Amino acid sequence: MTTDVEGLAGRLREFARDREWEQFHTPKNLAMALAGEVGELVAEFQWLTAEQSAKPDPETLARMRAELGDVTLYLVRLADVLGVDLLAAARDKLDDNDRRYDADLYRGSARKAPPHKTA
Repeated sequence: MTTDVEGLAGRLREFARDREWEQFHTPKNLAMALAGEVGELVAEFQWLTAEQSAKPDPETLARMRAELGDVTLYLVRLADVLGVDLLAAARDKLDDNDRRYDADLYRGSARKAPPHKTA
């Protein structure tokens, strides 16, 4: 069964191949493009209050949606080029966070967990 992410990755692969853009889709270039798109998303929030950011007006929300789309496309393409299963990586990270941030110890707290111990 193909996940939505796998289907999107396949469509992006085809999109790049049809335009002969694979040569430009190196991990470095994709990571830099992703960072740029994240910056454009952040810019949409820059001067909003916390309340405004939680309930943006329709025009602002449409711009945020477009930037979220760009971020998602570059993230999925980067993971595909690197051969990383994006959903597995996210699940693994969430499992790690679940171990590191015990709910009873961190409830209501923004403090960071101690660094990972290396062997």
